[in-house]
Parts: sequence; C-alpha cells; structure tokens
Amino acid sequence: MDLLIKQARIKDGEALQDVAIDNGKIVEIAPEITGDAKEVIEADGRVLIPGLVESHIHLDKALIADREPNKSGTLQEAIQVTAKLKPTFTEEDIYSRAKQALEMIISHGATAVRTHAEFDPAQGFTGFNTIMKLKEEYKDLIDMQVVAFPQEGIFKAPGTEKMMYEAMEMGADVVGGIPYNDAPANEHIDLIFEIAKKYDKDIDLHQDFADEADNTSIEYLCEKTIKEGYEGRVSVGHLTALHAMEPEQLAKVIDLMVKAQINVMPLPATDLHLGARNDQYNVRRAVTPIRKLRDAGVNVALATNNIRNGFTPYGNGDLIQIAMLAVPVGHLGGADDLPTVLPMITENPAKALGLKDYGLAVGKKADLVLLDTKAVATALIDFPERSYVIKNGKVTVKVDKKVNILR
Repeated sequence: MDLLIKQARIKDGEALQDVAIDNGKIVEIAPEITGDAKEVIEADGRVLIPGLVESHIHLDKALIADREPNKSGTLQEAIQVTAKLKPTFTEEDIYSRAKQALEMIISHGATAVRTHAEFDPAQGFTGFNTIMKLKEEYKDLIDMQVVAFPQEGIFKAPGTEKMMYEAMEMGADVVGGIPYNDAPANEHIDLIFEIAKKYDKDIDLHQDFADEADNTSIEYLCEKTIKEGYEGRVSVGHLTALHAMEPEQLAKVIDLMVKAQINVMPLPATDLHLGARNDQYNVRRAVTPIRKLRDAGVNVALATNNIRNGFTPYGNGDLIQIAMLAVPVGHLGGADDLPTVLPMITENPAKALGLKDYGLAVGKKADLVLLDTKAVATALIDFPERSYVIKNGKVTVKVDKKVNILR
C-alpha cells in the first residue's frame, strides 16, 4: 500500500475504519487492515470525508478589495469598481493573487474547484490564460475546471461572442454566462447553448442575481435545458431572485428546475453582503431558498464565489465557513437539516461538476480530508482543522495543531 489511514470515523454509530490506498485509489475499507504501507496516518477516531469541492469561485478577481473598495456594498458598484480595475491587471498580478487564493482553498481541504475566468475586449485573455496556466501547474494538488466567463455580457460588449468561441478552443472546460447582465437575456442563453453544444461542454451561469423577481430568466433556462437534452449539465450561481417569488410561482419554478435537473450554487457570503441594500426596514436575507430547493430534490452546492474583492470583501477560502454561514441563513441547523449541509460541499458539488470516481468508497479516487473532530454530526459546527488533505493518494497538506492553556 502507498498509504494506510488507521481507525478513522466514517459514520457515527459504526466501528472505526482503516482505509487502504494504493496507486491513487481506495483499495480497501475495513475495521482492521494489516500489511505494509509506505505511509501510515493514525486517525485516532477523527472524521474522514471525501475532498471538499469548491464549485463556484473567481480566482482571477481575488484579493483586490483594498485597491478600489465597494463603499455602497451594492452589486452595481461591485461590477463598476471591478470593471475599472480589470484593465490594470497584469499577468504577473493575476498569477500572484490567484495562486494565493488557490492555495487558500487547497489548505482548507478542497481537492476540486470550478473557477470562472473572465475575458472581454478591454482586457483580452490575460486573466483567462493565467488561470489556464495555474490549472496545469497545480494539477497534482487540485482538479480544476475553468469556466469561460463573460462578466461584462456578450451583446453589451461587442467582440465578446468571438472570444467565447476562442476560449473554448483554448481549452475552457465549461461555457459560462450571465443573462442578468446582458440584453436580451433569453438570446444570451440561446447563444450559450449554441456554444456548449458545439463543443459538448457543460453550462454554468450567473443566474437572476437580483433582490426582486420581476425580470427572471430561470424559467426560460429550464425550458431550454429540457429542449436541448441538457438535463443535469446546467448549473446556476446566485439565483437570489427566487427568494422574492410568491409561493405559487416559486413552486412552479422549482418543479421546472427539478425536471431540468438544474444544479444550484448558493453563494451566501456574497449574496448576504450585496443583497437587499435598498431595504429600509425588515431587511431581507436575499439568498436563494436553499431549504425549498433541497426539499424538492434540486442538487444544491454551497460555494465561495469571491475572496476579498468588491463583491465579497472577506473570506479565507474555507468552504466549511461558507457552509456554517448557510446554516443560520437557510435555517439548516435543525436535527434533520444539519446532516444535509456537509454533502453541499462534498457529494453535491461533485455531482454538479461531473467528477468521476469521487467519494469515500472502494475503487474511488483517494481524494480525502481528515478533520480534527471525532463526530460526523458535528463536523461542521466544530470548525475543525484539516489535519490531512490527500489528493490522488498523496498527502498534500498536513496541519499539526497544539493548544496550550496557560494559567
């Protein structure tokens, strides 16, 4: 064996398990495994989970909050200040910031990530090319999917449509879009599907990011997804407008989303910060209705979105913090609800990203995280250290935490 993890907690109420890893795969899980291993990790009853999956982040825009702050805290100013800064980004600058953000999420247990990479006629492919470079450089530490993302719109920014096709030719993994920041939204969606079908790629949209539900395109997106046979291959981030829908309309929309098998990435750190800025009293949470989506059978995956920029002026790349933020925001702290949250940063995003051989089972890729806590039920609320992060059967992160209480 290459690696043997001894006495890990995989499920509460069941015996501790040994996990044997060889050639990057999990080859055996049993209460006791004997045999030689090149490396042995003594879990001592600590919780072992599949690697965390960061399903929606912008590495190329990370760590710029101090350069041009978003003083109003609105989405409009976030877009404006970022658009102002982008022409000043050099390849070296983007590389340095994106690398730092990438290492943040790796150190916190992410073994896979989907990052949106921007381009437009003003800045060209500087950011996109840099992210593609990092994808190759960090391939032994994290699996990266790169989304071709037109932040400034496509029709609103002439020349972007051609760049979308060029980005796919350059190796983008996913076709991105932003219907709410383009006009008309439905034609934007049509073009995204045209590109995705040409290259047989999945779709990931910034969808209906608004406080009100008076101008949504999610219904059209669902109908288009079904018409094109793309069920299960379309993901949407934000989708905050759903929180403002009347119950009857919302029920119909969610039913349509289930039929289209749309994956939803709520982004609580960003959506709470930017949402409902015009509310004078009884301020709304302005986050997509996570519980209702989950209960209906929609695949829900919590994600970070941004780290310290105009859209989200805080964050450290820790998905467990994002998940814990979603717990009170989405009323997910109940005894029956809390166990559904950890899968929102593991199995659910893995499904959305179409990850192959993912999971904690024999025959799966050995992408694992050993948490410094001893109960799966409290794995989130303990905010545990990631004692070990394992990628393709190799230890990539190790954290030794010692606490001394002085009297």
